[in-house]
Amino acid sequence: VAMAATRRVMRAVRVFEFGGPEVLKLQSDVLVPVPKENQVLIKVHACGVNPVETYIRSGTYARKPALPYTPGSDVAGVIESVGEHVTAFKKGDRVFTLETVSGGYAEYAVAAANRVFPLPDKLDFRQGAAIGVPYFTAYRALFQKGCAKAGESVLVHGASGGVGLAACQIARACGLKVLGTAGTEEGMNMILKNGTHQAFNHRDPNYTERIKACTGPGGVDIIIEMLSNVNLDADLQLLSCAGRVMVVGCRGRIEINPRDTMSKESSIIGVSLFLATEEERRECATAILDGIEAGWLKPVVGLEYPLEKVAKAHEDIICSSGARGKMVLLL
Repeated sequence: VAMAATRRVMRAVRVFEFGGPEVLKLQSDVLVPVPKENQVLIKVHACGVNPVETYIRSGTYARKPALPYTPGSDVAGVIESVGEHVTAFKKGDRVFTLETVSGGYAEYAVAAANRVFPLPDKLDFRQGAAIGVPYFTAYRALFQKGCAKAGESVLVHGASGGVGLAACQIARACGLKVLGTAGTEEGMNMILKNGTHQAFNHRDPNYTERIKACTGPGGVDIIIEMLSNVNLDADLQLLSCAGRVMVVGCRGRIEINPRDTMSKESSIIGVSLFLATEEERRECATAILDGIEAGWLKPVVGLEYPLEKVAKAHEDIICSSGARGKMVLLL
């Protein structure tokens, strides 16, 4: 009984029903979670906002968490305490996560120790919150599922958001020829600074012709696709022989002609970080931590919101007219 009296409370976003951004409720009396064995408690300084979190919140996504829940998987902060059997971390360590147990849109979050990684001093907490889902997804799409090799060409379709910029940086560092698209002048400049050899504006009606002129008759080997319900049909026309489209993002249905895959023996491959094995996650983590160490992995932070403005963040990530880096909540 004495224990219960001393449990601390925190501010956290709670979702009690699926629906629009307005179902995100900021509460100030949520109990601070306690780490169990092989878990850590993190004092959250920043938390990334991912498009998938808006799909889950709306109730339209394949995975539905039990209600009520706190969204958020990519946090960066400082270890507050550790559960039993945790030896890799101690109180005071700077860390970032790939996922959380209790939800990241909160002042404190519990995460499994094997989903937590050291945050090097050269990156701030905002950047730390921009690593998890975007960089692990980009690495998985390029190498684990896309089998990218140095010397191949990659088109990052929607390159100015979190996953897009991650894909550009990783692909460039690994010796690929990198083409990218963005929807604004600012976005195009940003992707050119972050690894693309050439940038195209996907709002230009003739942009696919420009890409074809750039790649020549050979086409592009890999496409990292953020909006497949809009672009998949066009993507199939841009591919090389044995080329592959990696479906990273989708918001609905699209009609394609499967014959387009036959003429080039091309592939359409879905990417889900959720299905990665422990071994695959470790491979991603090693590559990412090496990239930070080497200096080429530099997360670009875009719009920043306080926790009170979480509903606005969810609205903006879906409706804004062109992404510019990774959206984060600041605590």
